[in-house]
Amino acid sequence: MQVKRDVFLNRLIARKENGMVKVITGLRRCGKSYLLSVLYKNYLLSQNVADDHIIEIALDEAENYKYHNPLKLDSFIKEKIKDNDTYYVFIDEIQYVKKIKVKDEQLDEVEEITFYSVLNSLMRRYNIDLYVTGSNSKMLSNDIRTEFRGRGDEVHITPFTFSEFMQVYDGDVRDGWEEYLVYGGLPLAVMALDHESKSRYLKNLFEETYLKDVVERNKIRKPESLSEVLDVLASSIGSFTNPLKIENTFKTVRHTILKSKTISSYIAKLKDSFLIDEARRYNIKGRKYISAQTKFYFSDVGLRNARLGFRQLEETHIMENIIYNELKVQGFDVDVGIVEKHEKNEEKHGCKRQLEIDFVANRGNKRFYIQSALSIDDLEKAQQEKRSLSNIDDSFRKLIIVGGKKPAYIDESGYVIVGVINFLLSPNEYLT
Repeated sequence: MQVKRDVFLNRLIARKENGMVKVITGLRRCGKSYLLSVLYKNYLLSQNVADDHIIEIALDEAENYKYHNPLKLDSFIKEKIKDNDTYYVFIDEIQYVKKIKVKDEQLDEVEEITFYSVLNSLMRRYNIDLYVTGSNSKMLSNDIRTEFRGRGDEVHITPFTFSEFMQVYDGDVRDGWEEYLVYGGLPLAVMALDHESKSRYLKNLFEETYLKDVVERNKIRKPESLSEVLDVLASSIGSFTNPLKIENTFKTVRHTILKSKTISSYIAKLKDSFLIDEARRYNIKGRKYISAQTKFYFSDVGLRNARLGFRQLEETHIMENIIYNELKVQGFDVDVGIVEKHEKNEEKHGCKRQLEIDFVANRGNKRFYIQSALSIDDLEKAQQEKRSLSNIDDSFRKLIIVGGKKPAYIDESGYVIVGVINFLLSPNEYLT
């Protein structure tokens, strides 16, 4: 069965023939090639683009090893162009292209040739519409502005969202939610038939692909320390932390020394590989970021759970991680909100109390304040979740997302309360 990935497909369609190189980034094995070479190619064919005007090359395939040389790749593509009509060029896993040095005999200078050189050369052709995929943000998205001289356009893709997962899940939506909580949305994990297959795939992918990739690319001398930092981050999704706090955890719990500077470097490399993402604290009334602590979320909860041996399967925190990922897929910038409330303590002295909003989601001129709460059936818990929202004095929409498949309703305070399953199946109903 073909999974419709309309959010990402429509982003490619909107960028068709825009004069820029479309850079499709994302975690390895999350479906970048499928989006480009199946879904987008089928779209082009449906628009009467001739098959021989779609040039494809997958650089992670053994037979294409020679095209890791940027000059040979450039020649391969240009030799396929036979007329003045538009050609759609798909280069899959562009990061495999190696850097070479070529001597210019006339100028007596050595020139460095990279895949950026190839892409910039191809973009000079008026009849080429160029698309590339890559799995390393440091080689791609961080360099788009500089290396492509303002002509790079990133489309970031993620593992299956819950609504995409349900396209292939054969069963009740509540059972699907329970499975998604545990195994996440990486396509091959979704297609595996039993726990043993899913577990083995996720664990092996983490160890043999993602971690090795980060270690080898960044020449990390102590991979065991990187692994330990990952374990701490996996155990603390939904909780505030920072490199100094993690350093103290190593001292007091693990009885080892790992400096915060090193931890910060590891975190940056894990973000570059798209394994984790970071939500910063934002003071809503003060309109400024608070740098002390942040929250980290995994790009796929199945990978997070596999990392911990499928222990610590707390629905509260995993649900929060999934909501964060959905907001990012929908194109929002997402922060953790802080609201300061002035009140008096037991001694009747004035003091400030910080209340937390799980997510402040911004997209253009739209903003949503969102609380993630597994249940608000208990009066005290309901008051706790609403107290933070009630201290925000602007008119942007406020949502409380609870567990299960609870139908949406608006409470007496004007807050939208909806079950997480309904929210994830139709996010646009609540985020407009």
